Amino acid sequence: MPEFRPTERDCLVVIDLQNDFVPGGALAVPDGDAIVPVVDRLLDRFAHVIASQDWHPAGHFSFASAQAGAAAYDTIEAAYGPQTVWPDHCVQGTKGAQFHPGFRAHRAELILRKGYRADIDSYSAFTENDRTTPTGLAGYLRERGFKRVFFCGLATDFCVRWSVEDALKEGFDAVLIEDACRAIDLNGSLNAALAAMDDAGAARIVSNAIAA
Repeated sequence: MPEFRPTERDCLVVIDLQNDFVPGGALAVPDGDAIVPVVDRLLDRFAHVIASQDWHPAGHFSFASAQAGAAAYDTIEAAYGPQTVWPDHCVQGTKGAQFHPGFRAHRAELILRKGYRADIDSYSAFTENDRTTPTGLAGYLRERGFKRVFFCGLATDFCVRWSVEDALKEGFDAVLIEDACRAIDLNGSLNAALAAMDDAGAARIVSNAIAA
């Protein structure tokens, strides 16, 4: 029997289900497109949906191409701490930044764009990578009266993980829907992310645990 029956106090947050993060994209998450039908089924189980969208200006600080001598997936030291540098991706206005065509983004009551500041990256849907600059999502959720947030999307070990952890810090209950996520898994980052979310108090479930 399903363990979770979404109510008016629950919200599904779909993290960065965009063309550049699925196979064929500039920063493809392995098997990333496999979550599209899972997410599609989830959309019909929640009355309330939010989507985040990575939205970088050209030449963004987090792009390896913007860092002399750096290669994609290297780690550099930013003013706010360690920062992985990435292939150019999700550049504003490009096809790669668009949502995957199989994602019914019209179901989202809010589309939250992040990563648009040129000199700081943004994994979490709640804060920039300096962990202090807010996106406004926490305030939106509180004002709407949401108490529990379910997360799916790409990638488990970066943007999903940071969003889950920040949701908990902001006082929300957080639930990771594992089969509706996929990971990049750099040097064991998936296992580290799952352990960190467990330690922070997140619940981990599969999509079939949510009542239709």
